[in-house]
Amino acid sequence: MAKIGIFVGTVYGNAQMVAEEAQAVLQDLGNEVTVFDEGTLEEWKAYQQAYVLVVTSTTGQGDLPDSIASLFFDIKEQLGHQPELKYGVIALGDSSYDNFCGAGKQFDALLQEQGASRLADVLLIDATEVPEPEVFAAGWIEHWGSLVK
Repeated sequence: MAKIGIFVGTVYGNAQMVAEEAQAVLQDLGNEVTVFDEGTLEEWKAYQQAYVLVVTSTTGQGDLPDSIASLFFDIKEQLGHQPELKYGVIALGDSSYDNFCGAGKQFDALLQEQGASRLADVLLIDATEVPEPEVFAAGWIEHWGSLVK
């Protein structure tokens, strides 16, 4: 059984629904899973030697939602190297915008820069093509969960 923290960045609730689906799937696989709607740096630190799943939508021109922006900047400015962290990213966005899934891509780039290990490719979910992102993400979540040891 692994300890997994799901950190959510959402505006209209779609990322929250995906996070709740992820929690259910990952718990069914026997993991201890907690969802953080507005995660703090202290909560993040509790998972540095465990697993993190970032589920975030994108706002404006590829920006982070307010509910996860402060966590992102705290990680960037205060943590530095995180070589023991294993993570995944589910990014929601709209491909009609230039910076499609920009928030999730920013989070992935930051964690790569800090030496964390990504367990699977970033899942990009396009709102123009996917009416139920939580259903669309389920297979990816199961795969990601199978990589958690």
